Amino acid sequence: MEKKSKKIVFLIPTLQLGGMERVMSELVNYFSKKSYVEVHLVLYGKRREVFYDLSDNIKIHKPEFGFDDKYRGFYTVRTVFFIRSMVKGIQPDSILSFGELWNNLVLISLMGLKYPVYISDRCKPDKSFSLSQNLLRKWLYPRATGMIAQTKKAKDIYQKANLNKNIVVIGNPIREIKTKTDSAKENRVISVGRLISTKHFDQLIEIFSRINKPEWKLIIVGGDAIKQENSIVLRQQIMNAGMQNKIFLDGNQKDVESYLLRSDIFAFTSSSEGFPNVIGEAMSAGLPVVAYDCVAGPSDMIDDGKNGYLIPLFDNEIFEEKLRFLMKNEEVRKQMGAYARKSIRKFSVENIGEEFYKFILSENKTTPS
Repeated sequence: MEKKSKKIVFLIPTLQLGGMERVMSELVNYFSKKSYVEVHLVLYGKRREVFYDLSDNIKIHKPEFGFDDKYRGFYTVRTVFFIRSMVKGIQPDSILSFGELWNNLVLISLMGLKYPVYISDRCKPDKSFSLSQNLLRKWLYPRATGMIAQTKKAKDIYQKANLNKNIVVIGNPIREIKTKTDSAKENRVISVGRLISTKHFDQLIEIFSRINKPEWKLIIVGGDAIKQENSIVLRQQIMNAGMQNKIFLDGNQKDVESYLLRSDIFAFTSSSEGFPNVIGEAMSAGLPVVAYDCVAGPSDMIDDGKNGYLIPLFDNEIFEEKLRFLMKNEEVRKQMGAYARKSIRKFSVENIGEEFYKFILSENKTTPS
């Protein structure tokens, strides 16, 4: 029996380069492969560019007007009416919205309509917001049909805050990174992330400098962001340590995959995460991971001692000890890397995409009031 056609609306402010945006692109592409699903992607933020490759089967909708911050209130109201009008015109079977602050806007826009709305925050789960945003979340989030948490810790936090009664845990889709014949290992520790303070690259540089193994290099991939010019400070730190030939800031790179495949260990000193995709991608590339056990994310992927090490937050002595151990022991690196590649497959695009599909199109829904 042929399945009944379904319409699904995905809402996100932009599809520029970013973790939340990459996950959304993976999901809409996965859903678009289903012959009985009609996928609509609504981009409603200030910047509506599409960085990621999308299937031709996806119908993309954007406002015809721009957004002028000088008249923020006026254009916010226009955006609310745009979202509401677009959804009413599509008449979807289900709606999925991404973005901890943007979800409030979406829920306001769709208030009173009959369509089931699912929401997902994509940030550190205990992140603090302004008083007004917190009040809006407490009022609006329970009205959503369901909520998707990225980690078990996030679900616990959301439940204690009474944000929603229908919360499930679904991790991020991690794409498979296949080994290439021309990707020889080069005694490299790699880290990937924006050069912002919560990534604590200064501490990673200090740790690596103390280890001081001349045959090894540390490569940091990522650029300045959110008006923090940390690259200047980090370069000065590298110079002061005399490590200019051992530690490299390679900036933003589109082909991060090739960097991972040429490296031996992934190091991660971030203290604030929702679900760090870069850890999953490093594991998919067959790298053991040494990471701070921050509030959410790493512990959902790393099995301590088997495919990497979870380090108590800011315990740099243990971080140095585990990183030094892996740098000295090639066979352990290989064993951990092989297990990392195997264990991360549970987060494949197919597995995660199907979990999203089953949840947002589940039966016996209640609609937002």
